Parts: sequence; C-alpha cells; structure tokens
Amino acid sequence: MKPVRVVSVIALQVVMMGTAHADEVLRREAVALFGQVKGGAASSPQAELGRALFWDTRASLDGKTACASCHPARDWGADRRRYSTDARGALTSRHSPTIFNSMTQPTLRWLGDRKSGADQAESSLTGSMGFATKEAGVAKLAELEYLGRFRAAYPEDAEPLSAANYARALASYQATLTTPAPFDRFLGGDDGALTERQKAGLKTFVSTGCAGCHSGVNLGGTMFQKFGLTRDYWLETGSDKPDVGRFAVTRKEEDRYVFRVPMLRNVAKTGPYFHDGSVERLDTAVRIMAKVQLGRTLDDAAVTSIVSFLESLTGEVPSNYAPPGRKPEM
Repeated sequence: MKPVRVVSVIALQVVMMGTAHADEVLRREAVALFGQVKGGAASSPQAELGRALFWDTRASLDGKTACASCHPARDWGADRRRYSTDARGALTSRHSPTIFNSMTQPTLRWLGDRKSGADQAESSLTGSMGFATKEAGVAKLAELEYLGRFRAAYPEDAEPLSAANYARALASYQATLTTPAPFDRFLGGDDGALTERQKAGLKTFVSTGCAGCHSGVNLGGTMFQKFGLTRDYWLETGSDKPDVGRFAVTRKEEDRYVFRVPMLRNVAKTGPYFHDGSVERLDTAVRIMAKVQLGRTLDDAAVTSIVSFLESLTGEVPSNYAPPGRKPEM
C-alpha cells in the first residue's frame, strides 16, 4: 500500500504544479490586458472638503440634491434607477455610471465629453446641481458658510471659494474612491483569490473578444465604440429612447451611435446596464453585447462563466463613501 500512496502523492503534486503553472500563465496574460486597482489617493484637506461637498444636499438649487444623489452607496456608486433626477426635478438623459475608480479614466460620462473629474464637477454646477450659472453655485456655497473650509484647503489662493476649487476638491475626494477586488488579489499573485469557475470565466472573457474593448485597469473606460450598430441594439434591448451618442457633441457623422466603453469594475452591482439603463440583468447584457458587438451567440455555459468572472471585479464600498463622520449606508 505504501508505494501506491507515494505514487498518489506524487500524482497530486504533479497536478498541483500544473495548476499553479496554468494560473501563472493566466495571470501574466491578465496583467498585460488589464492591471491592478490599488488603494485610492490618500486623504487631504482638499479631499475632505470634497467629501463634505459631495454629500451636501444644501449645495444645490432645490436644497435636496447632492452629487451622491445619483450615486448611492447601496448601488456601488451608480444608480439602480434607469435615470436619475437632478436639482431641477428633471430626469438625466442617460443612466448614471459608477463614481468608483472613475478618476483614472481619460474621459468621463457616456459621451466622453468631460476630460477630467474636475471638469465634470465644475460642469455639474449648471447641470445636476441646477444653478443657472456657476457664479450662482459659488454664491450658494458662500451662503452655506463654506468660505472658511475653502481657505483652509487652498491657503495660497487669493480667491479660494471658486467654481474651479469646488471642482478640484470634488475630484480629490473622488480619487480616493477605489475598490480593489478579488481579481486584483489574483493579479497580485494570490491563486486562491478567484474560484476555478471565475478563472475559466476570465479565459472565456478574453477568448470571446470581450477584452478587445473592455481592457485596461478598469476593464473599459478608455475607448469609444459604435454601440450595437444602431438597429441591432434597439431590437435586442427594446429601448424606447434612441440616442445618437457622441454625434450630439461632435456633430461628426462617424460619431453617430458612438459611446464611451463603460468600465466593468463592480459591474455585478451597478445595473441596470447600458447608457439608457434598458437591461436589468447582467447575463442578459453579456448575451446582447456578444451578439451585437462581436457577432457571437453565447451558450448558457459561456454566459454563466463570464458572469462568474465579472463578479470577481466587485470590491468593497470605500469606508469614506458617506458624509463626514458617518459610514456608508447600504
């Protein structure tokens, strides 16, 4: 019996060595295509000011809307509603994407029409915050006695309370909102961070061509793509709100129906999906994208495999994603 046991042990070691090698090969490929999300930027006086502003509903036209209103913690920084409501009581034109990990993207929003977090924040004064002018927004902050906080955050600035510093403070806070996930631990060398099903899903995600658009550290957010080639997308989703995409900004025909490819970080928690929030389920979204973007019809096993991998991209809601002195409300 002892020789048999020895052989069994040796066979097990060979299997384990083979598995470890396969994991390392998969890891090297994934690191090259994607990359790790790590901890966010350290807190600072600017980030602390931005945190206060991000959650302050008073700093809006209606006194009821904050930046956080379209990005609840329970929705992992996105919005489970198809469209959000702004400070004028109007619905946003597109679904609100997650704020988590977003500051590393080269552009923001579905049309990529904001070049940075500060650009987006400053524009929000006359957008979601509802003010007629940026000056009106700044006046509201002064009324709320924010001047002292801005002076403390920007002591070298002759006019610390400004739309530009409002934007810089918000961007500083949002830069702290990163969500390292099991996938990142796997990329860092922890073979056990992903289940075997998730590893298989990663392989399927790459082999089916999903990584062609959803690459980079956030698995998306870095490029633009014609979304569903118009008619195919509308037929698959049953969308009732056709959207011309970047054409609305550039007026270039080649940008008609073109959108920024969304990040997939925390995607299992940030439905509904697509720019119009027309799809509730992640598995349905995977099927639709495979069909209309890649021309592939995935079977149930492939869809389940990819969804399992996408679940490994879910990190923890940052502990500072709440008003100062409070914890996130889930």
